[in-house]
Parts: sequence; structure tokens; C-alpha cells
Amino acid sequence: MELSTLTNKNVPEEEGQRSKEIIQYIVIRLGEEQYGIDIRNIDTITRMQHITRVPKMPEYLRGVINLRGVVIPVMSFRLRMNLPADEITKATRIIVLKLAEEGNVGFIVDEVKEVVSLSVDDIEKIADSTKEGRANLINAVGKHNGELISLFDLNAISLED
Repeated sequence: MELSTLTNKNVPEEEGQRSKEIIQYIVIRLGEEQYGIDIRNIDTITRMQHITRVPKMPEYLRGVINLRGVVIPVMSFRLRMNLPADEITKATRIIVLKLAEEGNVGFIVDEVKEVVSLSVDDIEKIADSTKEGRANLINAVGKHNGELISLFDLNAISLED
């Protein structure tokens, strides 16, 4: 393939047409809902493993794991979003995210479903009408194959209340 073919791939054909940025998201399931996490923030995905409880921590902070010699705090996405407690199954995973403020943090999810690519036209920002529960963790909704995927705002995730 010629270099010009690669470099002109995202150049608009017409001057008035804007190029479409594509963002990839890992789609996870929590209960009956689907959520998306920007793939650029994911360090690793691992099977559920023993979590060592840390005393005097909020309930949604499940404890820590030792992943390849690194101690990583693990949070329950379900409890953080005021959903019922985690139900550990064969599909349960821990997603280790790279957060700007907190460093690497593991999150328990019910299932990792797929990777989807969304253009900026497929993503709609949500008005910041409340800071309670789920609302402060979700900043947009993506449309993919006729389904809606709530997109996490990783900047809003904190280990503290």
C-alpha cells in the first residue's frame, strides 16, 4: 500500500466535510445495562481473582489485588453506581484502568462484551443536571447498531466519596 493512501485516509473529500474521529470503547455489562470505557484508558483485563479486603474502606472499595507484582486497588462499579452488589460468575472480570488522579485502579464488571468503534457523530454528551449516583460517572451516550451505550467519564471516578 502506498504511503499517500495511508496518510489521506482521514482527509475529507470535500472542503466542507469534516473528518470523523473514531474512538474505540470496550463495552461492559453491569446488570442489564451496557456501558462503554474508552479503550485508551484500559491497562489490562483479567479474570476475577482473590481480593484482599482493606479495613475501614468504603463498601465499594473491595480491596486490593496483586497483579504481576503490583498492588492495585479494586472497586466495584456496581456499588459505586448504587446498584445491587456484584454477582461473581465465570464472565466476571476486573478491568484495570489508568486514571489520571488515582493511577491504576481495578474495576469489577459483570462481563466484557466487545470492542466497538464510535465516530464523534455517534456520541451525544449528557447535560450535567445532577451529581448523584450514576449521573456523575456517565458523560455521554453512544449509539451503536440501534443500541445505546452509556459512556463513562473516567475523570469523575474517584476512590473517595
